[in-house]
Amino acid sequence: MAKQVMLKFTDVARDMPEKRPPNLRRTDFDEIYAEYADRKAAEQSSRCSQCGVPYCQTHCPLHNNIPDWLRLTAEGRLEEAYEISQATNTFPEICGRICPQDRLCEGNCVIEQSGHGTVTIGSIEKYITDTAWEKGWVKPAAPREERQESVGIIGAGPGGLAAADMLRRTGVQVTIYDRYDRAGGLLTYGIPGFKLEKDVVERRNAQLVDGGVTFELNCDVGRDISFGAIRGKHDAVIIATGVYKTREIEAPGVGGFGVERAIDFLTASNRKSFGDTVEEFENGRLNAAGKKVVVIGGGDTAMDCVRTSIRQGAESVKCLYRRDRANMPGSQREVQNAEEEGVIFEWLSAPKGFVGDPVTGVMVQKMRLGAPDVTGRQAPEVIEGADYVEDADLVIMALGFEPEDLPVLWDEPDLPVNRWGTIKADYVTGATALEGVYAVGDIVRGASLVVWAIKDGRDCAEAILNDFNGVQRIAAE
Repeated sequence: MAKQVMLKFTDVARDMPEKRPPNLRRTDFDEIYAEYADRKAAEQSSRCSQCGVPYCQTHCPLHNNIPDWLRLTAEGRLEEAYEISQATNTFPEICGRICPQDRLCEGNCVIEQSGHGTVTIGSIEKYITDTAWEKGWVKPAAPREERQESVGIIGAGPGGLAAADMLRRTGVQVTIYDRYDRAGGLLTYGIPGFKLEKDVVERRNAQLVDGGVTFELNCDVGRDISFGAIRGKHDAVIIATGVYKTREIEAPGVGGFGVERAIDFLTASNRKSFGDTVEEFENGRLNAAGKKVVVIGGGDTAMDCVRTSIRQGAESVKCLYRRDRANMPGSQREVQNAEEEGVIFEWLSAPKGFVGDPVTGVMVQKMRLGAPDVTGRQAPEVIEGADYVEDADLVIMALGFEPEDLPVLWDEPDLPVNRWGTIKADYVTGATALEGVYAVGDIVRGASLVVWAIKDGRDCAEAILNDFNGVQRIAAE
């Protein structure tokens, strides 16, 4: 009788990879978690209960076959585990690092609900694919035959890269256009190295080049090439630009020196990590060193900003969020990491304005949670007479992102957008009302997760291939 290798959750405790101590990790931008050893990865995988209805898989946007690759890892069959993992996910080692597993797969793990502690799915996913890279199992696209069809992709973020990979593996000719000098989008310039080291992204970009994808970088659509010209060069076009316009607030002092956008701050920091010369960093504008930093917002971007500020040597770092800890949109794991590193959170606090130019403080109004709003969340209400000023030399606005006005920027008035400015597209195929034009990721959904962009890119690539092959899609009733 075969030895039972799974269902060990009653005997084996949950054990995350070792986390570097805060006093060390706050001094650099290296990832904070160590890699699992083979034995530890197998041990933690063996805790999986192999559910008949795997909620982890159901709550993963990509519906990754998590129980199967956990079992294969527990059995030491790592190459097979990798094959199962990459069958549904173009970038599993990236998702393993940056997905909010506590809100997705791990947060819905059955043994977590029963009080035994979730399986460490994200860390094992990362381990499997990192091992695959080390062993040489990760291969670039090598289509059996080349196809004549050509697809242009605008945006080299996760959605566009995922679509490119899928299309190239079938022999489709793919060109990616991106305004930046490096591919990856927010993976490259938005997410700090302590969550996603840049060589992890760069090796994926190199793999796509090795597989035959053409990159046109430093290419700003609407300025360096027209949207119409791209449509004319390709049989299909995928818009995967993401959303980069910072959501603003109207308050006294907005726009003053020292009140900065999160995307500018994070991009400057990431460029420095590549060794680039960044004038705004060198002159101190986007450098937190020695400053009292206040970050406004409660999402993952805000967490990236506070933790980056700590590593840059800020004198102090505070985060203002208008709701309480339980109602913040960011990962609770990230909040814990930030607190360990010295960040102070001021819950139920919102900006009313900014003092000085250059900034010297934030006018803060205290809040309480009132009746639920239309989404079911309790709406924050101002507590009259509880205002105060928080000292600040640098204020970073991390209030989320909105889409740019693409129909105007690209001189394409027929590009269909909704009242929020995101592109109207089929949520399954990505098809828009323009013939041969598709859209995926945040430019359709609004600011969302990397894993959703990957799913959209993969689904769109499949739809385009079906269109090329003359396959008719049966509409869902």
